[in-house]
Amino acid sequence: MLPKTRPAFFTALGPRLMRWYSKSNVAVYRATGGRVGGHELGKPVCLLTTTGRKTGQARTNALVYLADGDRVLLVPAQGGLPTHPMWLLNLRADPRVQVQIGSRVREMRAREADETERAELWPRVTAMNPRWATFQSWTDRVIPVVICEPVTESE
Repeated sequence: MLPKTRPAFFTALGPRLMRWYSKSNVAVYRATGGRVGGHELGKPVCLLTTTGRKTGQARTNALVYLADGDRVLLVPAQGGLPTHPMWLLNLRADPRVQVQIGSRVREMRAREADETERAELWPRVTAMNPRWATFQSWTDRVIPVVICEPVTESE
C-alpha cells in the first residue's frame, strides 16, 4: 500500500530509480521477448519506443499498459512527480511510436485522450492499476491517458 502523500525520498530518488529500472527491464524484455520483464507486480508491461524530440534517437521505456481492443492505453504517471515523463514529451513532438508486447512489435500512433475520453478511460486504467490513482493524488498536474492506435496502411 502506498502512503497518502508522496514520500520525500521518492521525489529525490524516484526519477533515478525509474530510469535504472526501465533501462534494465528493456534489455531483459527484448532478450526474452517479454517472457522476463513482461509483468510488473502482476500488471502487463510493454515496450514503448519514441523518437527523442531533441536527439532524434530512438528512446525505449518499459511501461505498464492496458489493452483496449487493438489499442494500447498508457498512463504517464511518473510516480506522481510534478513533471511529465520524457516519453510523453517525445510522443507529443512525434506521435509515431512502436509498441512491443511480448515479441510482437507494432507501429502505432500515440495521442493524449481528450477530456471526455480521459473521463471514460481513467476509471478503467485505475481499476487495473490502482497505483495510478494514488500517484494522481500526489501531484497537481493532471496525469493523462495516452491512446496508442494501430497505424493504417495509408499513414
